[in-house]
Amino acid sequence: MRKLLRSLLLSLAGIILVLLFAFTSSFAAINPFLTAGQDDTPASEQILVKFKPGIPQTVKERVHVQNDAQVIDAIPEIGIEVVKVAKEKAREKVANYSRNPHVEFAEPDYIARAVFIPDDPYFEKQWGMAKIQAPDAWKVTKGSREVKIAILDSGIDQDHEDLRTQIVANVDFTPSKTVDDKFGHGTHVAGIAAAATNNGKGVAGVSFKCSLMNVKVLGDDGSGYYSWLAKGIIWATKNGAKVINISAGSNRPSKVLEKAINYAWSQGVVLVAAAGNDNSSAPFYPAFYTNCIAVGATDENDSRAFFSNYGPWVDIAAPGLNIFSTTPNHDNYIHNYGIALGYDYLSGTSMASPHVAGIAALVWAKYPGLSNAEVRKRIEEGVDPAGGFDPPIGRANAYKALR
Repeated sequence: MRKLLRSLLLSLAGIILVLLFAFTSSFAAINPFLTAGQDDTPASEQILVKFKPGIPQTVKERVHVQNDAQVIDAIPEIGIEVVKVAKEKAREKVANYSRNPHVEFAEPDYIARAVFIPDDPYFEKQWGMAKIQAPDAWKVTKGSREVKIAILDSGIDQDHEDLRTQIVANVDFTPSKTVDDKFGHGTHVAGIAAAATNNGKGVAGVSFKCSLMNVKVLGDDGSGYYSWLAKGIIWATKNGAKVINISAGSNRPSKVLEKAINYAWSQGVVLVAAAGNDNSSAPFYPAFYTNCIAVGATDENDSRAFFSNYGPWVDIAAPGLNIFSTTPNHDNYIHNYGIALGYDYLSGTSMASPHVAGIAALVWAKYPGLSNAEVRKRIEEGVDPAGGFDPPIGRANAYKALR
């Protein structure tokens, strides 16, 4: 029933967005710690355009010239052109392109933000691993090096003692000069999913025998264009990712982002995304899309974390409050080294999502012949009760998903 309500919610979101565009004079300024329910989309200089099939290149170029626009990038797999327009003119140009009979659709190149709530209360380290029965799951499988988890985030610390042996690929879709994590979010997410384990150092990862792909789609300030995220999804898919974790997003829908999600799903990938931290049932993207597993957050009592989004579009929950994991061992935006260099607590659905991504990787390792739909079914059905979600959902359990 939850999935059947998605289209109704999306239609309602579209109506709300029309009103927002009609009565809001400008986008709000960005703050890395804004919750996603606020209008955190800036006045963009980039828009995304998809022409109708069969439109000649000369016609496309003429349309761009008419709009004083310049094509600066493309996502050819889904037919998208990334177009730069005059400052503060994004919404006006989207309207112009949308009225053109040669254009299928146009939309702003929205900004996605890392989904987390900084927090520093110290509870027992990695309580989430016990909750999802990771030690019992490891008796079945510890993962496989052949199963790759793509972490689409702010980068991963390249020489971290618990991560450097796990990373098998690096790519950067941002203007940052490094694939390393200068923000501090991606490294924390990566450690939850697949930190090196039983090595006498640091923390354990859910699927620690699996591999990590560092796909940097958020810049050093923790934000990134939807086009970067879409390109990261497609790159990860083409380069062998079996699982894609997206601990980022926004309250803005996007046809481009949905097309990228659907492309990855069509290629057999399992996509896992944070449901957002607004204590709201309003849609959060890309988690809201049908082909993503939308993950809410629970506390140590298996109750919905106070910040976690909920609603018929949220598929599963996982530990997300006061989660201890890896952090960059160098200067970064979020962490001041925590209680130890390279390790700290964070809270958010960002932390819940990689628990589920790690479980997906374990299922792939144990049952490589399954389809992505079958892997997803195992995860969503192999759960324990979770309280506080409306409608009710289960909390992920790695052992039950394998069993």
